[in-house]
Amino acid sequence: MKYSLLIFRSHLQITKKVIMEFVDERVSFPRLEEDTLAYWASIDAFQTSLKRSEGKPEFSFYDGPPFATGLPHYGHILAGTIKDTVTRYAHQKGFHVTRRFGWDCHGLPIEFEIEKKLGIKTREEILKLGIPQYNKECRGIVMKFASEWEKTVTRLGRWIDFQNDYKTLDTPYMESVWNVFSEIHKKGFLYRGFKVMPYSTACTTPLSNFEANLAYKDTIDPAVVVSFPLEDEPGVSFVAWTTTPWTLPSNLALCVNPTLDSSKQKIGRLVTSLFYAKTGPPRYGRLLICSLLKLSTRGKIWRERDTSLCFRILRANQPTLSKSALTST
Repeated sequence: MKYSLLIFRSHLQITKKVIMEFVDERVSFPRLEEDTLAYWASIDAFQTSLKRSEGKPEFSFYDGPPFATGLPHYGHILAGTIKDTVTRYAHQKGFHVTRRFGWDCHGLPIEFEIEKKLGIKTREEILKLGIPQYNKECRGIVMKFASEWEKTVTRLGRWIDFQNDYKTLDTPYMESVWNVFSEIHKKGFLYRGFKVMPYSTACTTPLSNFEANLAYKDTIDPAVVVSFPLEDEPGVSFVAWTTTPWTLPSNLALCVNPTLDSSKQKIGRLVTSLFYAKTGPPRYGRLLICSLLKLSTRGKIWRERDTSLCFRILRANQPTLSKSALTST
């Protein structure tokens, strides 16, 4: 239904007649969005905007592509909306903005899916299957969820090219990455550093946080208490408690908070300095002492690794034990 709106100016004649459409008060916003998407599709709005901006300065936007083995989730939707806002703004500022959707095909997620599909658990089984066949299987699932991704991203109203997409397994893409890496190296922007990373003994490679979380699960692990005998005080040891015992082989020093009150206890011939506040419950102290008796041989390794800079007691403000933590057990 359409209505005519008559506009008057003071006491003059009618100056304008505007045709207005009736809007139902029970409007469906999802339906309005779908109507807008249908209109964009009918006029090929995205490709038309690209053609009209040809010849203008290029705006380069480096988009981290999602893994090709999973469905889009909230994180992808939020990030994709922000990226679409940036590229639309650049287009409106007079740039030509090429937008191609990409797929991350490297890393363990692809291999994880294939090994689960084929029941592979060891490196020997991969070699038995053959690397060419293994790679073929991996390539075969790259576009497993492509249609779902295109449907979701398009429904969000994001303008991006799915027909001219790229994959990180493509040789030109990999060569471009190596070229960028080479140029960065030539300019002296690379340096060698050290960082603690999750590591897969099965794959013999470090893991990203995303890859490490693929097989994340809660487990019950025993806490470990180790002693560090002092060379200048025979028979006296420091006691340290850890829930990450796999870090012990790489220990370089023992840090002690100089403002923390410690208690010195004697068990038979062994004197220990326990890291808990004097106000802590005795039960906590007894727990440390009992564990110490089983693991006191750890101190032998400590004494053998004597260097000028490592394996000594250091003053540090970070190691602390709060009263609440002591009484929570």
